[in-house]
Amino acid sequence: MSTQPISADKAKGFDLAAPPAGFVDDPFPWYAALLEHAPVLPQPDGSVLLSRHADLERIYKDTTLYSSDKKQAFAPKFGVGSPLFEHHTTSLVFSDPPLHTRVRKIMTSALTPRAIQRMEPGLVSTVDYLLDRMEGKDEVDLIEDFASSIPIQIIGNLLDVPMDERGPLRDWSLAILGALEPTLTEEQLKRGHDSVTEFKTYLEDLVARRRAKPGDPETDVLTRLIRGEGADAQLSEIELLQNCIFILNAGHETTTNLIGNGLALLNDHPEEKARLLENPGLITTAIEEFLRYASPNQLGNRETTQEIEIDGLKVPKGTNLHLVIGAANRDPAVFDDPQRFDITRKPNRHLAFAGGPHVCVGLTLARLEGRIAIGRLLERFPDYRIKEGRELGGRMRFRGYAKLPAVMQ
Repeated sequence: MSTQPISADKAKGFDLAAPPAGFVDDPFPWYAALLEHAPVLPQPDGSVLLSRHADLERIYKDTTLYSSDKKQAFAPKFGVGSPLFEHHTTSLVFSDPPLHTRVRKIMTSALTPRAIQRMEPGLVSTVDYLLDRMEGKDEVDLIEDFASSIPIQIIGNLLDVPMDERGPLRDWSLAILGALEPTLTEEQLKRGHDSVTEFKTYLEDLVARRRAKPGDPETDVLTRLIRGEGADAQLSEIELLQNCIFILNAGHETTTNLIGNGLALLNDHPEEKARLLENPGLITTAIEEFLRYASPNQLGNRETTQEIEIDGLKVPKGTNLHLVIGAANRDPAVFDDPQRFDITRKPNRHLAFAGGPHVCVGLTLARLEGRIAIGRLLERFPDYRIKEGRELGGRMRFRGYAKLPAVMQ
């Protein structure tokens, strides 16, 4: 990764819609420059880029001045009434109360500590099965053969999606979440629309089957969603379908990136890997450092509900705010020596799961998946080595690998 500092002039001219060469692969020098020279940066399109930890933390907590609703922002991007518009304006992450409250109550009531504890044996079995398959191979892909398979199975189990129907889930997820990038090609847009349509059609059939034969609401989140268990009112059919898509997508993308990024970081910092091998109990703080240092979700958004002022800048009502999570998680005002990767870092007040009422509802499950996946891989293959040919996913909002070739020794 580059360590060349970015000048103040360049930082103040940064445009998220037209990022400089190399930014997607290595945004961290730019994040450092934004924090130092332009932590509140108006963009050419009228939006505002915010990088400081304190600003993001305050905005996440304030649901009065800052809205998660994205109808205004997504209308010109996706087209009102389009599949992507319907999905991204109905799902939990881009909604305000009362919809956000109803869906979140259902999810929270399903993902209790006791419920997550019940998932652990199945998670261990899934991880061990994948590790068994990698045994003896000359080369594996730690994304395709490991990291991406874990959350698909765990979230698939949560909604009780039949095993033989899980094949398309990852490609649908990548296309739908990929449409959240600041700029899109016509091909990316079409793929996103098509994926929402196909995913929705599949779920209509799955929901019909589940209505005819309900599952155990203690373990089957889809049955809980259908019944509205834990909430004050049932979801409409559209709300139900789109939030099923959201659950499958969110659980897949972020956890895949957490596991892949963590394994890459340990490979690239052998002294930290050695510390973890010597003391496996450090996996808990290591997971938090993976989340901080290479946040799976690098960007968030909010919209102002009235005119506000930040650092003397007047921001009109209805302004789209880009919350640069990846920068906030390396803010020197909060983290000592923020560019240093340290698996024992404490405290570690990262914002990888956002914050406030919209803090990620699946954060406990994601942490559990990360701990078991990485911990058991290290126990089984302590000398694993990532080979040349790794490929980043090529996206600004979500940071992770598309390919991570490795030798398991």
